[in-house]
Amino acid sequence: MKFEENDAGDRRQVGKSQPYLGEKHQANGKPVANGIAEVSIKQEANGRCDVPRKSLNTYSWQEIQRHNQEADLWLVINRKVYNVTSWVSRHPGGQRVLNHYAGEDATDVFRAMHLERDVVQLYLKPLLIGELAPGEPSQERNKNSQLVEDFQELRRTLETMNMFNANFMFFFLHLVQILVLEAVAWLMLWYFGTGWPITICISLLLTISQAQSSFLQHDVGHLSVFKKSKWNHLMQRFVMCHLKGLSTGWWNYRHFQHHVKPNIHRKDPDIDVGPLFLVGDLQPVKYGKKKIKYINYEKQHLYFYLSGLPLLMPVYFNLQSMQVMYLRKYWGDIAWVSSFYIRYFITFGSFYGIFGTVLLIYLVKFLESPWMAYVTQMSHIPMKMGEEENRDWFTTQVVATCNVEQSFFNDWFTGHLNFQIEHHLFPTMPRHNYHKVAPLVRSLCTKHGLQYVNKPLLKAFGDIVRALKKSAALWMDTYYET
Repeated sequence: MKFEENDAGDRRQVGKSQPYLGEKHQANGKPVANGIAEVSIKQEANGRCDVPRKSLNTYSWQEIQRHNQEADLWLVINRKVYNVTSWVSRHPGGQRVLNHYAGEDATDVFRAMHLERDVVQLYLKPLLIGELAPGEPSQERNKNSQLVEDFQELRRTLETMNMFNANFMFFFLHLVQILVLEAVAWLMLWYFGTGWPITICISLLLTISQAQSSFLQHDVGHLSVFKKSKWNHLMQRFVMCHLKGLSTGWWNYRHFQHHVKPNIHRKDPDIDVGPLFLVGDLQPVKYGKKKIKYINYEKQHLYFYLSGLPLLMPVYFNLQSMQVMYLRKYWGDIAWVSSFYIRYFITFGSFYGIFGTVLLIYLVKFLESPWMAYVTQMSHIPMKMGEEENRDWFTTQVVATCNVEQSFFNDWFTGHLNFQIEHHLFPTMPRHNYHKVAPLVRSLCTKHGLQYVNKPLLKAFGDIVRALKKSAALWMDTYYET
């Protein structure tokens, strides 16, 4: 099978029984034992070990689209047809990610989400069952083939420009920033004691450290900072579990779904916020027609300040993380998360005691929560939400995301997630390159009549509340109609 890129497959692990794709394995799951096997992988990636065309069955899109159920799941990558039904439960990115692309062309999402694609080839080969018939287009007929080709050409151009190569020093300095903030907080406590002014200063320093840890964890979860994937995996656990006290398995499983189908109901968990909030245009109308009123949704844009902002991190994310770790038996994550609390008790316990240290932890999470809520929601809540329309990758990402204007402060404050459009189009691209590719993405949007939304930071914050207010109005109109 031919792939024009060579920059790699998804190495993240979800579940202890699943193979870790950051290491080289044979198709039976055993590690590659010698250089011959490694060479064979690279040959396959270059097309030299491809199955002869005459031995492959050919399929029409009509036939492929019938295999779109969890128990019967086909998808297409580079015109090759794969039956991934038996692989779904072992997919390191979670089975729902594959379910979301059942019966569809997955070429661009495959390229976007995987780093070490030459290794992933080894897992794809036994799943290959055929190819598209010669007369069939490379994508479903409802998609804009010219836009798909233009986007793929843009990706090839960016790869030629080395835009997917991470600057190790950039991320190293980011980690140093986090560790220095935590060290200064402890030194202030050791030198000045536990007075209220010092405690407030310490809490603010730790809050900044936690927020910046969130951004670094997000980076390491998506891209290859280190040359060896096992070091990326270890770094992600160190930052997410040890520095933040949250599960990497939980985050990966949830976040990958958000990336492959953003703002699509029943496929993006980030917009599954009912019954507390109603978002978009469809969900409020659905609740209104069914006369559902768990809460007074007319005021949701107001109680967003009382619940959504302060409780996202200390309550919602923490409880979800703990629940997933326990139910899925992520023992490694449990051990690493335990080290987060042990570290806090060792560092601050002698000053504040056990109860005081627990209060400090949740005060920091409480302060971090509005920061993370604004940054993560400003680029999606105000944008288009709807049911599955089977759009091409480029359109799917652009209509569901928006950018925030670039400045030194905005880049730092958002962890470069102000370039949300570029991040969603190229998740494995290091964030220090987003501003370089933004003009090319904007140009492609202009060519194909797609709106490239770029806002001031404060307007983006305000648009979250305005979007909630608009959704509340839709619910009211439907709920109270006679």
